[in-house]
Amino acid sequence: MRLPVFFAAPHRVMFLSGAIQALAVMAFWSLELGGRYAGLWPAPAWPLLTLFPVSLLHALLISCGVFPFFIFGFILTAGPRWQGAGELPQRNFIPAFMLLASGWLLVWAALLLPPLLIAGLALALGGWMAVALTLTRIARHRATEREHIGFVTTACWLGAAGLGAFLVFAAGGDILWARLAIALAIWGFLLPVFLSVAHRMLPFFTSSTVPGYVLHRPAWALRVLLALSLAHGALTFSEQAQWLWLPDLPAMFVAGRLTWLWWSRAAMAHRMLAVLHVAFAWLGPAFGLFAVQSLLSDVMPGFLGQAPLHALTLGFFASMLLGMASRVTMGHSGRAVAADEVMWRAFCMMQAAAVLRVVSDLAALPGAYRLMWLSSLLWLGAFALWAWRYAPACWRPREDGRAG
Repeated sequence: MRLPVFFAAPHRVMFLSGAIQALAVMAFWSLELGGRYAGLWPAPAWPLLTLFPVSLLHALLISCGVFPFFIFGFILTAGPRWQGAGELPQRNFIPAFMLLASGWLLVWAALLLPPLLIAGLALALGGWMAVALTLTRIARHRATEREHIGFVTTACWLGAAGLGAFLVFAAGGDILWARLAIALAIWGFLLPVFLSVAHRMLPFFTSSTVPGYVLHRPAWALRVLLALSLAHGALTFSEQAQWLWLPDLPAMFVAGRLTWLWWSRAAMAHRMLAVLHVAFAWLGPAFGLFAVQSLLSDVMPGFLGQAPLHALTLGFFASMLLGMASRVTMGHSGRAVAADEVMWRAFCMMQAAAVLRVVSDLAALPGAYRLMWLSSLLWLGAFALWAWRYAPACWRPREDGRAG
């Protein structure tokens, strides 16, 4: 039986699901922020939120329900090419996609029927592990360079462990399981994946576009940043905030070094490259904010709030995601790889969302929650623009007539 073109390639099914998830998650969070925190309307009375704190649900949905779809779509498309393994057969990604999609549908249904949460998380975990197994096979393929795919694969297994910890917490486990889940999801999975992909692709994309650009890809920098990410996660889980500056200060300098090393004035004339470079430039300041927060934790507890985390997640993760997902979608739909006005506006909206969210935590502002709510609307708008422009490529045939 010939399947629709929607199932022809991993990025098609995963990116569309990720776009839908992103819109649903941020619409839900905007509704909660506006009602529960900003007092703009009565907060909806979801039955699940009597059992599962809304802040933890937000962390679960963003870290394990939105970013992974885009990550899996990217790496299941690019990973085999990195290793010279050819195109991935449909049997290696369609079952995983079906498990992930059905699992998160049940998680959404659990807002009204809480017992469905465990089943939904279990199905999503099954799909996640199926992806990790496929990546493990890809990583074993003989290739001249296997380090990046090896790091991404290891991170995917750590992310699966994080989702498993969320599942244990949802089943009645101690709050320690939720803390472990967040630490693994952010510092064991998301940051290592984004670091590995940026380290491999950002200088390569720049060198392939900018004449005379010297490609620098220092292996030591990636290894150091990955080790420091895991150290940060371990300290966060053990609630040792006063010592976070130990990994975060060197991470700030290494990230700053890479930003400077990769930066090119000529690249800024190409919007697609500018998106990736600006997104990566958020990493050093994010680590700097974490370090300052740690150093002042004894005298000013809670200083900066969630500003460092959102500099990382909105500034670096979400911005880089827009750039990478756009590039893959255009390249694999037979279109020229260039940032059009829609993609550029979506990226600029994401920058505004990140700045507003960081600023809202920098001081005890009277309208801080309203700034957070406005940030969530900008986040929602950025992904709505992206989906409007790029989602149709997920179900349409390639413009150049090629398969995939």
